[in-house]
Amino acid sequence: MKRLFALLSLLGAVSLGTPAWAQEAVPAEVVVSETTVVVETAPAAEAAQAEAAVTPPDSGDTSWMLTSTMLVILMTIPGLALFYGGLARSKNMLSVLMHVFIIFCLMTLLWCLYGYSLAFSGEGPIIGNLEKLFLSGIETTSLNNTMPEYVWVAFQSTFAAITTALIVGAFAERIRFSAVVIFAILWYTFSYVPMAHIVWGGGFLFADGALDFAGGTVVHINAGVAGLVGAYLLGKRIGFGREALTPHSLTLTMVGASLLWVGWFGFNAGSAGAANGLAGLAFVNTILATAAATLAWITGEAIFKGHPSSLGAASGAVAGLVAVTPAAGYVGPMGSIAIGVAAGFVCLWGVNGLKRMLGADDAFDVFGVHGVGGILGAILTGVFAEPTLGGQGFGDGNANMAAQLFVQVKSVGVTILWSGIVAFLAYKIADLFVGLRVPEEEERQGLDISAHGETAYHF
Repeated sequence: MKRLFALLSLLGAVSLGTPAWAQEAVPAEVVVSETTVVVETAPAAEAAQAEAAVTPPDSGDTSWMLTSTMLVILMTIPGLALFYGGLARSKNMLSVLMHVFIIFCLMTLLWCLYGYSLAFSGEGPIIGNLEKLFLSGIETTSLNNTMPEYVWVAFQSTFAAITTALIVGAFAERIRFSAVVIFAILWYTFSYVPMAHIVWGGGFLFADGALDFAGGTVVHINAGVAGLVGAYLLGKRIGFGREALTPHSLTLTMVGASLLWVGWFGFNAGSAGAANGLAGLAFVNTILATAAATLAWITGEAIFKGHPSSLGAASGAVAGLVAVTPAAGYVGPMGSIAIGVAAGFVCLWGVNGLKRMLGADDAFDVFGVHGVGGILGAILTGVFAEPTLGGQGFGDGNANMAAQLFVQVKSVGVTILWSGIVAFLAYKIADLFVGLRVPEEEERQGLDISAHGETAYHF
């Protein structure tokens, strides 16, 4: 009876056809050979397979990178703005805030228009190509490793913005606002973008195996050298060396330094590009190097000046952050402490002894902290990346410490030369079109009133 029932069922299916509701649930055709049964799926099943083949972004990595992007924005506005603003005299407070704020707006726009494409597309030794001009070709499904490419674009835009904004601390309190805008556009286009490609985007230092985890060369040396050139070309502030040009609010400077430290976790740990062990290493190194540098700086002050200062603590923290930036993902925790201690003492010398030797009015010590700290950190990365010292190993093609150190020194030299030349030309072009320095009476009055028609404080 069972066999008869099965036969009748089969005959019914053949005569009546498959019900419409079941058509997509069965194979469209079954081809039987002697050894293999091949199932050719229906169009709906093929579409489902194609959809399943699209790799989704990793939600954890994406969340961390979005958070890191916001942290770097925090370290720029308000972190850097308040750090610099507190160091300025009260009559120039709003001017400094405006420089940082407007540069952030400008650089993030230019990054998405052409900077990202030139930095991270193509394989040229110095510059990329325009394949992704105006972010063309990037979709919501586009990935950069395990995150949406739009997230990577946003993250990198914050690096371009803060690097350019760092420079304003060197020429603060005496430059025309229009000159800042012209200089920023030129320097960003011809210094930051090429250096980002050279070191991170597949350029010749990348090919050499240069180690720069989050921007020792691309960010800090690049900005520090440009700041020093600007300090020379603009000349010294009125009263420099004859009267005290003291910060108007060390409280705001300390608040700014604290925000910088918090934001720097996105800067360094975010450069791992994922929520993984490498991000964890960069995170802990950012804590340790900064703490060590702060303590080293105030120790040096106590020895050579007789007392530790809050300005020294804030400056030491920034020096440690700068120095560990190129090393954060390549050295071990003990290596990061060593880098931090060295940065505290060396950058203290950079803003005192070296500054006097150079004779430039680098208003907020951009070169003394970012330039010197970046150089020190980039070189020491080649030392403490050594596995026997707790490091993660050397860059591609570099078999030992000596080989890596050669590449690190080369990358420092290239950055100094490149940024110096571009900065000089950019300042000169800005001077040609609008003039770099404000008139003496406007400088004495303060740039808040003369440039922006407002004051930070009403007494």
